[in-house]
Amino acid sequence: MSESKKNSRRRFVKNLAASSLIAGGGAVSLLAENKKIEHIRARKVYQTNDQVNLGIIGMGIMGFNNAKTATKVPGVKLVAACDLYQGRLARTQEVFGKDVFTTRSADELLDRDDIDAVVIATSDHWHQKLSIAAMEKGKAVYCEKPVVQKFEEGQALLETQKQTGKVLQVGSQRVSSIVSQKAQDLYHQGAIGELIMVESWIDRFSPMGAWQYSIPRDASPETVDWETFVGHTPKRPFDATRFFRWRNYQDYGTGVPGDLFVHLFSGMHFVTKSLGPNRIYATGGLRYWKDGRDVPDVVIGSYDYPQTEHHSAFNLQMRVNLIDGSGGSSMIRFVGSEGVMTLAYNSVKIEKKVLDPHPGYGGWDSYDTFSKNAQKEYEAWYKNEYPPVRARIEPGDTEFKAPKGYSDHLDHHTIFFDAVRNNSLIVEDAAFGLRAGGPAVATNVSYFEKRVVNWDPQNMTEAGNTSKKKKRKQKI
Repeated sequence: MSESKKNSRRRFVKNLAASSLIAGGGAVSLLAENKKIEHIRARKVYQTNDQVNLGIIGMGIMGFNNAKTATKVPGVKLVAACDLYQGRLARTQEVFGKDVFTTRSADELLDRDDIDAVVIATSDHWHQKLSIAAMEKGKAVYCEKPVVQKFEEGQALLETQKQTGKVLQVGSQRVSSIVSQKAQDLYHQGAIGELIMVESWIDRFSPMGAWQYSIPRDASPETVDWETFVGHTPKRPFDATRFFRWRNYQDYGTGVPGDLFVHLFSGMHFVTKSLGPNRIYATGGLRYWKDGRDVPDVVIGSYDYPQTEHHSAFNLQMRVNLIDGSGGSSMIRFVGSEGVMTLAYNSVKIEKKVLDPHPGYGGWDSYDTFSKNAQKEYEAWYKNEYPPVRARIEPGDTEFKAPKGYSDHLDHHTIFFDAVRNNSLIVEDAAFGLRAGGPAVATNVSYFEKRVVNWDPQNMTEAGNTSKKKKRKQKI
């Protein structure tokens, strides 16, 4: 074992011992940390000129959820909302008040001088374009994941954020979770030794979990601005299903990888401080939800991660199954040389296993195939080579849980609006978002083109591919 690994283990044991004294060796609550966060929120009093005026583009499921969460942050006011379906604009005023300005035009919203920040919660094919337009108009941006629909869009986004200096945060809230922060601390203290592989999944078992969202009965070309929605994608006659269930179509969404893989990438990258994989391969298929969609409902990805200063080389396995007969679940499981760290939505658990330094002999071993003389000779050699050591107490499991009612979504928005006020740095900026979203949408490239994608995690683009951009839309 290297000296650095020994020191890492010593630091972890020391810190874990301290935690065990407080927790009695059982589940450790993060309540104290969370109370501190709530206290900081509660004591902030903002003057009128510190108020952040917010506009939201896209008042679908995530648009409404972001609006409800954002307006819980002290000093934030929703002043304008944009959506292409008239019914959502009416609902916005029903929920948030008649004084909220509503429009079907994103340009009209972005042209308003009284808006400091915007949330982009549209279909994926508008994320990058509207984020760039908003920053160029001087607005801070909270963009839903993935920040790009195609990884080729990433460089222009990075350049715009650099040139404008505007805050941009991507909406994968696990990055701001106190649970993810605890997992990061534990990992870098050496809790599981050397990282070998990561297993991660988000499985679902419901029609809505498979994006079969409700379609209003009044959906029509009169109530929906279909031409604007279609935008730069192939022109089609009005189709309410494609508008309200856009995640099911390659033209507007990013399928399973862009919706769900990106959350797993974001959480895992935050914990390990990884820049991303260098090799991507995906398989899967449309197994159950054959409702006209042109994206798979089962996707399995395999990723190679190169060694960096923060982690050893390791492998990542990732999957999503939208028809999981066990009922569905979500997990990121970090498998190390000395234990396993399991990161769930509101908890992180360490299970320690220390490898015996003595290899042993006998049992399922070639020793029993030796002659009697050879066995005696080997036994004598072994006892000399591996002298007995004192018995050790095996370390127990340790679990940390967030307090009941904790919301990482609220933390994520709080961090964003603090950055808007102070122009401070945030973790999940455009580069972080692209390091998660890029491999996610590259997973689609691998799946549809049936090939390995060699990824450049430093430059956040496909490595070694100088050929002309291929048309990506293909059959399942």
